[in-house]
Amino acid sequence: MMIEISLAIIVVLLILLIFLTLKSKRVESKDIEAAISGTWIKLGLDEKIGAVESHAKDIRDSYKSFEQMLRVPTERSSFGEFSLETMLSDQLPQDMYGIRERTLDGKIPDAHIRSTVGIICIDSKFPLDNFGKMLDAEDVKEKEVFKKQFIRDTQGHLDKIACDYVCPEKGSAEFAFAYIPSEGIYYFLVNEAFDMLREYTKRGVQVVSPLTISHKIELIKAGVHAKKLSEDIEKVRDNLVRLSQRFGEVDEVWRIFYRTHFKNLETKAEELDYAYNKLRDEFERVSKMSEE
Repeated sequence: MMIEISLAIIVVLLILLIFLTLKSKRVESKDIEAAISGTWIKLGLDEKIGAVESHAKDIRDSYKSFEQMLRVPTERSSFGEFSLETMLSDQLPQDMYGIRERTLDGKIPDAHIRSTVGIICIDSKFPLDNFGKMLDAEDVKEKEVFKKQFIRDTQGHLDKIACDYVCPEKGSAEFAFAYIPSEGIYYFLVNEAFDMLREYTKRGVQVVSPLTISHKIELIKAGVHAKKLSEDIEKVRDNLVRLSQRFGEVDEVWRIFYRTHFKNLETKAEELDYAYNKLRDEFERVSKMSEE
């Protein structure tokens, strides 16, 4: 940001100099100085640059605070669990996930998701001590030592996750998540230990960052919704089948009633109507005889 401001200032000054040169063949140094000073004041560059520097300092301080937090085990653990819980609560309905609840023979993962393929456990306690030491080390060889140790720590941690949380025979999914609350550390592992991460993925342990786990959560949620929709469709189909069966039963009863009882009733009604008409004719004939 400061580089962009500096370039903008240089461009303004160059334009100003070109303008003065075109206006007058002879340019005094005092004229240039006055023009630059006036432009500087009118644009309020002192205040703007000061504000940029202040924001830059705040960002640096925040980054240092965040970086320090990730190096302290207790704070790192709390931050990882908090950020994980926030994402789950933002993206999933409450009945689809749990935080620090007993699952799989009493084991308590930092979080878990109830999916269509079983319980997906999530561990957010990543071993970052040697990663912090690697960043602090000034000697190249020393950095390399801490880097290898960090990768070994990661390997041991992923082994534990595979053992504790990838057990489909007990109701888990065929994979679990190892959550790192830092995109920088995640991409460091992707670049420096890609083959190792790929091997653990085959064993069912997926290392994820805030960005990557967010996408995976959306896919899991879509799968659950699709399953519920499929179940609803199946229920509708079953109801239609039962309704069709009931209609068949009613149709059969109606056909029997119409073809036998209703037809007989119709015949009896015609006979009764014929008898009534005959009787009425007799009454009319008798009535006419009495009038004569």
